[in-house]
Amino acid sequence: MNKTDLIDHIAQQADISKAAASRALEAVIGGVKTTLKKGGSVTLVGFGTFAVGKRTARIGRNPRTGDEIKIKAAKVPKFRPGKALKDALN
Repeated sequence: MNKTDLIDHIAQQADISKAAASRALEAVIGGVKTTLKKGGSVTLVGFGTFAVGKRTARIGRNPRTGDEIKIKAAKVPKFRPGKALKDALN
């Protein structure tokens, strides 16, 4: 499922227009991004938690040349599924 399919699904399930569903989805995504940028986390009970993880700096290797390269530290988004989501899949 891609973003367009998700918008169609939201519009159908919520009985709203595709434009309204698109704005709602963009608002949710924007809210998650903003919160993660500030270092917070977003918990959707029954679905899961979006949080920020830290990846430390390390030395990597260029696969083409074999030369060592420095990979700088980075913040990465993480998602931990909730119990209800896990149970729905099994």
